[in-house]
Amino acid sequence: MKFLRERIRMDRHELGGAFGDIGTDLPLIAGMILVSGMDAASVLILFGAAQLFTALYYGIPMPVQPLKVVAALVITQQLPAALVYGAGLAIGATMLVLTLTGLVSRMGAIVPRPIILGLQVGLGLKLIEVAIGYATNDGVQGGVLACAGAALILLLYRNRHVPPALLVIGLGMAYAFLSGAASLSAIAGAAGFAFPRLYTPAATDIIQGFLLLGLAQIPVSLGNSIFATGQLANDLFPHRNISTRQIGLSYSLMNLIAPFFSGIPMCHGSGGMLGMHFFGARTGGAPLLYGLFFLGLGCFFSGGFSGIVAAFPLPILGVLLFFEGFALTRRLTETLPDRVALFNAATVGIASILLPYGFLFSMIFGTIAWHLTAFTWKLIQILRYNNI
Repeated sequence: MKFLRERIRMDRHELGGAFGDIGTDLPLIAGMILVSGMDAASVLILFGAAQLFTALYYGIPMPVQPLKVVAALVITQQLPAALVYGAGLAIGATMLVLTLTGLVSRMGAIVPRPIILGLQVGLGLKLIEVAIGYATNDGVQGGVLACAGAALILLLYRNRHVPPALLVIGLGMAYAFLSGAASLSAIAGAAGFAFPRLYTPAATDIIQGFLLLGLAQIPVSLGNSIFATGQLANDLFPHRNISTRQIGLSYSLMNLIAPFFSGIPMCHGSGGMLGMHFFGARTGGAPLLYGLFFLGLGCFFSGGFSGIVAAFPLPILGVLLFFEGFALTRRLTETLPDRVALFNAATVGIASILLPYGFLFSMIFGTIAWHLTAFTWKLIQILRYNNI
């Protein structure tokens, strides 16, 4: 019991922080289900179960998210479910090899902190861009709703008694019912019990999934899901001493199991962690509550999931996503007053959203540039010391 008390706290702040990442997760999950024809119950239940696993394993608000590159490619190219399951298995196996051989830990030691912060800034800017699109999705009404949600967060930020995220979600639900987009009868009609569907990925789907989705996703996962998340976890929760090896193993385990139960590929993410932290979460209680939400949705309401998602106003998701992105971009100030670190972090952040495969190229070239600069500066100091 002491083990659980140290890792899991259940209070209004954990509940408020639990939904700090829903603005990212919900649209991607819904899009993948609708486009690829995946079983909604399986996806939601496995996603919820993964949240519970990380809550108990880490004891901090360590989020589980859909793999963003995979989700984007599946939605835009309308790829089938079988290919997604194959890709998840291939990505999990690849990350397991990288982790067990020690390559993940070695690469994590090479990539300097300002470069990791730059990757987080780039992700934050991308989330803000998406959030603005959501906030303006419903015309003037949507803009007013988004402004109201943002005002609630700003007024109640750091309030120890009223978690702002809960009020913003409540505002979105009230808007959905008052506008007629949602109704109790429709929700009741979607009720029914469901289990995940067993599935065995074919060898051809594993190979094709790796080539079409895995090669694009793995570099991004190394930068954001492993290195950036590990850095942020140790910045916010240094007493946990979380290693990149731990994160690599849990990342691998989720993706090695999920495909056999028709689940989507998943990862951890610095944005989700900072989003939960921003709205009050400090323990594994937040992902535990978040996981229970998705488990309940999958087990009892998966039949009407697409309707539930469609009813919830995008401007409210945009507000939550905006503050998650803002919290990430604000990390740029941690490089001050070191101007060289600030320049490198800002350059990496901007390059990561402007260039094709920006996270991969900015991480690689940013790391090389940082070490070359450090070597050159040391050489200059040596030459000066020896009056050469």
